[in-house]
Amino acid sequence: MKILQFICSTGFYGAERWVLALSKHLPDNVTSELAVTLEPGTEELELVKQFAPIGNTHYIPMKGRFDFSAVTKLAELIKQQNIDVIHTHGYKSDILGVLAARKAGIPCVVTPHGFENAADFKLRLFIWLGCQSMRFADKVVPLSKQLMVDVQKFNIKQDKLAYIQNGVDLSEVEEVRLTKAPKSSDIKTIGFVGQMISRKNMKAILDCFDTLYKKRQDIELVLLGDGEDRPELERYTGTLQSKEAVKFLGFRNDRLQLLRDFDLFVMTSTLEGIPRCLMEACAMEIPVSAYDIAGIDQLITHNKSGLLAPLHDSQQLQQDWEKLLDDVDYAKALAANAKNFVEENFSAKRMADEYLHLFKQLV
Repeated sequence: MKILQFICSTGFYGAERWVLALSKHLPDNVTSELAVTLEPGTEELELVKQFAPIGNTHYIPMKGRFDFSAVTKLAELIKQQNIDVIHTHGYKSDILGVLAARKAGIPCVVTPHGFENAADFKLRLFIWLGCQSMRFADKVVPLSKQLMVDVQKFNIKQDKLAYIQNGVDLSEVEEVRLTKAPKSSDIKTIGFVGQMISRKNMKAILDCFDTLYKKRQDIELVLLGDGEDRPELERYTGTLQSKEAVKFLGFRNDRLQLLRDFDLFVMTSTLEGIPRCLMEACAMEIPVSAYDIAGIDQLITHNKSGLLAPLHDSQQLQQDWEKLLDDVDYAKALAANAKNFVEENFSAKRMADEYLHLFKQLV
């Protein structure tokens, strides 16, 4: 069986790492291949480099951000490579992938990773079209219970829906976790890993850190990742009293090593699937503070495996940060519970086995 993973990638974030985890854990009798759109600025994709040991990568040239001629190119690729199932990730790849699958006569599986509450009208239109295209897929497989609820409003037939819970490749996390050593500094590191886009609500992280920094200077904020909001976030940080203690490190190949040395992992998202970066933080046994929203609540149970503040309750968020930074034994106990929960429920191997069963049904 040959499975083609198709994504219009712009970086190396949760969806890209998810594709790698799934493909890596499928059995040897399944051939995994990757197709990516080739757009300006995507010529050197980290996903392509990391996929090389798994299987072949194919490029679909695009004249602009959206090019319907890619449908024909993708359909031709499917036929040339004798692909059995195409698996799409993201609103743009969903649109192109569903059409190409119809043209080539093979099944299409769509996995929604999350929905962007974008401000840009054109982007909102593309997202809407991507959501509409899911109705014409053979299977729509959200990776969280909340996403399962969200996609039903797009009138997708019930027999087209399947739920396979998200998973993460924990082996690479565990390998790095075991290298953790005592810190040489008294400075405590508060950190975030992920895309810098609107739904991540990162200004709330900056504001909470700045308020806390005015009370104590034994903390630093490390932000890993990139995205369209980064320039504005950096500009805003320059206006804060805590600006010298905030580090924007961008995309890093050593993200797991940096995550390992966090004293606290924080998220203030307003919308999520099941965040891969949060799963990795749990598996790395880093204490977690976040806003209590759907998706995050599938990973973190308040006061058991982390602390969850009501959405936009910045005062409670700050109190949670202080509690986890100062009560080390309590923070370690929560982090240990989170690690155990993720290992038991979110392994990539379990996820790959369930997808393999689905692919076999379709073929």
